[in-house]
Amino acid sequence: MSSTAPPRELAGGKLLIDEPADGVVRLTISNPAKRNALDHPILDAITATLAELAPWDDAGSQQSAWQTTAVTGEPDARCVVITGAHGMFSAGYDIGEIPEEEFEERAERLVAHPFSEAIDALAAFPYPTLAVLSGHTIGGGLELALACDLRVAGEAVMLGMPPAKLGLVYSHTGLRRFLDAIGAARTRELFLLGRYIDTTTALSWGLVNRVAPAAELDRVALELASELASNAPLAQTGNKRVIEALLDAEGELAEEVEEELIELRRASFASLDMREGMRAFAEKRPPRWRGE
Repeated sequence: MSSTAPPRELAGGKLLIDEPADGVVRLTISNPAKRNALDHPILDAITATLAELAPWDDAGSQQSAWQTTAVTGEPDARCVVITGAHGMFSAGYDIGEIPEEEFEERAERLVAHPFSEAIDALAAFPYPTLAVLSGHTIGGGLELALACDLRVAGEAVMLGMPPAKLGLVYSHTGLRRFLDAIGAARTRELFLLGRYIDTTTALSWGLVNRVAPAAELDRVALELASELASNAPLAQTGNKRVIEALLDAEGELAEEVEEELIELRRASFASLDMREGMRAFAEKRPPRWRGE
């Protein structure tokens, strides 16, 4: 049976965990002061929780799934749901208040490590994962959603990738995820224009799988999550693994190419343009680019 206990609080209350249905574990981002921006504690909590929920340890032995004192026994997490509270999914990385003198090092460290670890943990989770986009889904929040197997969005939600407006070179691993999901032409449009798109467009692109009226979103999402959780476990984990292997079969980047792409990204964090982009975004004004 699903738990009727209130959600547990993680990351100082900025990530909530509950079990809304049999086999379904839900993680809710709750950082309203920052529009559910993803900070170090939230990302670490996502990574740690997914490790606890995984049914297999590093040696391939079965281990117990998530437990709380409010739940009797050891319920299997056959589907993990990621969503946001307070009418927002996530505004992306929380880098807007990093002091300028520390910006390059701290911003790159946040994005390169806890964020990539959370994304990798979500992508590697053996059972199906579902992102429920309850509100606007921007930047790193959109990549977090894209790391899930399926996405369902409220019909009034906007989605966007703002690196072009911020002076940021996005990670090649993140861009690969978008290329795999929506193809080169739409990835170029999303990243090079930097405009937000509505859910009708997102659905036609394959960026989301379902769109529901806001009043129906929770019901639709929970029905979908319950169906995912009720399907054959070996088929779910096996098919996820086959899909992953097929997507990875294109081959890895040559080492020197990967180093070049990483350096381009690092340089964007050190650039004056990215500082200007962040200031202009916060001040709601057009940026004054310098190309340096």
